[in-house]
Amino acid sequence: MRRLALTLGVILTGIAVAAALLSWFWTPYGVTGVNIAGKLQPPGPQHWLGTDHFGRDLMSMVMVGARTSIAVALVAVGIGVAAGVPLGLVAAAGRGGWVDDVIMRGNDLIFAFPSLVIAILITAALGPSAVNAILAIGIFNIPVFARVTRAAALPLWTLDYVRAAQVAGKGRARISVEHILPNVASLLIVQGTIQFSLGILAEAGLSYVGLGAQPPTPSWGRMLAEAQTMVTIAPHVAIVPGLAIVLTVLGLNLLGDALRDALDPRLRARVT
Repeated sequence: MRRLALTLGVILTGIAVAAALLSWFWTPYGVTGVNIAGKLQPPGPQHWLGTDHFGRDLMSMVMVGARTSIAVALVAVGIGVAAGVPLGLVAAAGRGGWVDDVIMRGNDLIFAFPSLVIAILITAALGPSAVNAILAIGIFNIPVFARVTRAAALPLWTLDYVRAAQVAGKGRARISVEHILPNVASLLIVQGTIQFSLGILAEAGLSYVGLGAQPPTPSWGRMLAEAQTMVTIAPHVAIVPGLAIVLTVLGLNLLGDALRDALDPRLRARVT
């Protein structure tokens, strides 16, 4: 069952990534052209996934939309890792001190504002765009990685090899980089996979309300928003981007679960 979940996760994730990469070089049709005469065509030989209310090919739209969603989620997770992991390591190294308190209270402050609220605030100042969606999702990822890193690192500071490094004269920063970070890396990889899937959902949600990627750049969330009034007359217009979101997030979640089982020694021992 675990192997099946891993295989399915890799396949679904691989299809989404392959579609995003392929869209840089080729799509069946252009995504900016309008063909009113061919609007709302059902899936068929000419348009495998049908067309939307502007006559645009849905397969091409989904491919470019995959590129948008994956790029936004990937960069947002990168922001969370780049800022959150060092903060978590610093908080764990200064556990119980004022630095730890400042970092954790700052995380609580960010958690008090959902990513959608942060996006609205950023949009009000800078305007709606994919870059602002990245900032909103990335800022929300920072406390997630900071908390996970701190929670995983705290028990390690009580272990013998860390105490031996302290006796050898190594400072907290060096110990964090050389001994703590490698031992929490597997957990961060799993968390990164989870946040990646959540980032795709967040990007779709922000685009749905008009705060993400702007026209003419295709986005799965905006495709759903544009299709909501046509569900009864052309259900495929909503089903196609909806399935793209569901299957991609499902694949990433299955992949994350499989990575957790593979990288956690306690789960490996339980399986064997």
